[in-house]
This record gives sequence, C-alpha cells and structure tokens, in this order.
Amino acid sequence: MLTWGYNEEELVEGFLDRAFALLESTINDYEVIFVNDGSTDRTGEILAAYARKEPRLRVITNKINLDVGLSCRRALALASKEFLFWQTVDWSYDLTHLRIFLELLNHFDVVQGIRPTPERILSHIPVIRSIYRVKSRSDNLKKAIISLTNYYLLRLLYGVKFHDFQNITFYPTALVQSLDLMGKSSFVNPELLIKSHALKVRFLEVPIPFIPRQKGKGKGTRISAIVRAVRDIFGNWCRWGLKLRWANLHHHRDTIFRVSQPVYLDEEVLQLVIPLFKFYR
Repeated sequence: MLTWGYNEEELVEGFLDRAFALLESTINDYEVIFVNDGSTDRTGEILAAYARKEPRLRVITNKINLDVGLSCRRALALASKEFLFWQTVDWSYDLTHLRIFLELLNHFDVVQGIRPTPERILSHIPVIRSIYRVKSRSDNLKKAIISLTNYYLLRLLYGVKFHDFQNITFYPTALVQSLDLMGKSSFVNPELLIKSHALKVRFLEVPIPFIPRQKGKGKGTRISAIVRAVRDIFGNWCRWGLKLRWANLHHHRDTIFRVSQPVYLDEEVLQLVIPLFKFYR
C-alpha cells in the first residue's frame, strides 16, 4: 500500500493504524510506503515514531514539497511486493473488499476502482449519468465539478473509455515499474492507466465508493494544483498522448470489463463468478 501526504499531522497516525489493521487481516506479506512530501508540521515526527515500532512501514521524505505526482512516482519506484495499490491519507476510498480486489488480479492484469453511480433509468445516458455521480464523487459540489471536468478532458484528449481516472487501482508492480512515467502532478494516475491500456493489458473495473474527508484540509483542488495538472495533461498529450490516440483509432481493442456497479462481491460469490471472468479472457 502506497500513500503520500503534505502537512497531514491530524490524519497520519489514524491512517497508519487503519492501514495496518486492514492489511494484517487480509494479506500475509505486505509493506506500507509513505512519502512525506516536505511537510513542515509534525507529520514527519509522527511517521518516524510509528516506523520505530512497525518495521513494515517505509518512510520516504522529500526535502521540499514536490506535489502528488512526483511523490507517487517515488513510491511506485520503491515498491518491492508483487502487487501494489494506493490509498489517500484521508482514506477517501472504501477498501472493505480489498481481498476480493486482490483475488481478481489472478484473472485480470489491472483492477480499477470506479465511484458507483446510483442505478436509475436515466443514469445509463452518459451526460445524465455524470449528474447522478456528482454527490458521490467528492467532498463538495465545487470539487465534484473539478473532478468531472478533469475526467471528461482526459476522455476527450486520450480517447480511453475508463469510467474513472482518479480512484484506487491494483497493479502488478513489475508492470508499473516498466512504464516510462512523465507526469509530475495528479495526472500520474491516469497516465498509468492510459499507458497500461496501450500495452493491451486486461482491465476490470470494480465499484469503490468515495468517502468524504473528515479531518484536515485537502490540497488537490488548490489553484496551483489544478494549474499543474492541466499543464501536465496537455503537455503529455502533445508528447505522446496524441500518438496513442491515433493508434487506438486504427487498432481499437476494448479491454475494459466491468462489474455491475451495485454488486459488491464477497469471497463466496467470487468463487461463483470466476468462470465468467475466464470466459471474458
């Protein structure tokens, strides 16, 4: 499990307690990598104290604040287990079914979380669907609008048909570390998806709901963060995204499969649907 944080003294200890409790109950061999992104509060002190009692915590410290993209890339490069995923320090995504998502990696190359949309008759219409998604997408209306704008911009420019670009994704570590990443902002998450998709790997989308922040202050929708992300999106589109988009138009292969949004799989149901997953292979 990877994460990163800047001035999150209110959340960091609670995050680590929750992360280790979840992993201990789910997985035999694991590590948590936390990138302290140049924090000036007590975040570093709390991390150092926690690491002294928990050897499976690896703390990486940026001397200055590098933003989420470069912090994410540092964490990805240092991951040493077979599979990796991340969680935000404010625990924004529901990992109740972590074991199921990891088991699905036996049948698909990448498992991508999407924020569920309420099932309504009109929710199957693409634009109307986004209106239904607003309430469940972020902490408030402003952040939800920014999030949806980012989503449609990525869909328009890069032409990949994911239903979410900013959520938890489960990857084989070797796949991630083989990619040449260029993003320096929150664009790194969609960059991983887009470049993996270009390799024709098999994706499965699963419902992972958003959880509103309870403490601390989010940094992802600051003007400076938005400007960096937009610059990253367009800059990378000019460098390599347009070329991939053109290639997809001529060699289209849709490798994204989806679990119906209202369905939350438990381990017993998983054993019943595994033959279906093999069928789609």
